[in-house]
This record gives sequence, C-alpha cells and structure tokens, in this order.
Amino acid sequence: VGEMVSRRLIAYYNPFISEIFHLEKPVIAAVNGVAAGGGVGLALTADVVVAGRSAYFMQVFGPRLGLVPDCGCTWYVPRLVGRARALGLALLGEKLPAEEAARWGLIWKCVDDGALMDEVMGLARQLAEGPTKAFGYIKRAFRVSERNDLDAQLDYERLCQRALADTQDFMEGVTAFLEKRKPEFKGR
Repeated sequence: VGEMVSRRLIAYYNPFISEIFHLEKPVIAAVNGVAAGGGVGLALTADVVVAGRSAYFMQVFGPRLGLVPDCGCTWYVPRLVGRARALGLALLGEKLPAEEAARWGLIWKCVDDGALMDEVMGLARQLAEGPTKAFGYIKRAFRVSERNDLDAQLDYERLCQRALADTQDFMEGVTAFLEKRKPEFKGR
C-alpha cells in the first residue's frame, strides 16, 4: 500500500501542487466547507485563500491515519502560522475554524458563507484588471525570498524593478498616478 500511495503522490498530487505554486498568474482558493488532509495543502497552494465562515481546516493525517501531512502541508503551514501551531494542528487533528485561520494568518480572509463567491469573483476581477506581468514577478520574488538572505533578496528586487520599469504597464501606472485616474493595465 505504501508504494501505491507514494506513486500517487509522484504521479498526481505533487505535480499538481507544484504547478499551481509555480504558475505566473495569481490563484485564488474559495473554501466552502471542510478542507481536510490534502485539501488543506491544495487550498494553501493558492496565493489568496478566502473561506466561508462555516469552513474549517483540519490536519487528519497523523492522528486519524498514521501518516505525515502531504500536499505541501508540512511546508506551507509552519511558514504561515509558525512551528508550534503547525505541529499542534498536525499532531492533534483539531478543527481550525475559518475565522481563527484568518486571525492566525493561515488564510487571507473569512467572509459570510453567502458572500464567499461574490468576494472571490471580485478579487479575481481585480487581479485580472491589474498589472498581470508584475504579479508573476511578485510571486517569483516571494518564492525566492524563502532561500535568499536579505542582500540577495534586495538584489533580486532590483532586477525585478529593472525589468518591470520598461513595461507598458509601469508607464500606464505612472501616467495614471500623475493624471489622478485609475490605471488601465494591459499585461504588457
């Protein structure tokens, strides 16, 4: 059984999680209900996670199945909420309500259940109308910051600014700022 579980992670789950993580476009997750086990990792792979008030997050692998959390949970959760809370969630398997998940910094926001999809679609429109090329650079900058020291990160930011300052979106942003109007980005 162990070999089968390992093959499934290699063939399906891990590549999917990695592909979402490395996607150049922002990804939004809407959590409406239970995010348990690998569902927690899948949700946290998104760049912005919004949950309905009745939703909760639960690490069931250890206490209920005798397994290690997977789908990136051992990578995402400690980075988002700290080691103590991450271990508590993984070892005890308690439900973490969406409101508390937002207070802990596990997710971006908790909203009323009936407002969840309106909130998520509003965020999606906002991101789609934004400087999408810059968003890809932002995601990469946050990814590399995990392994860079401050000086290396400052240099990486400089390289990003050099590349983005030559885009049409940057020029539009500056022009819109000077003209006191909303920018109309084109992703170029």
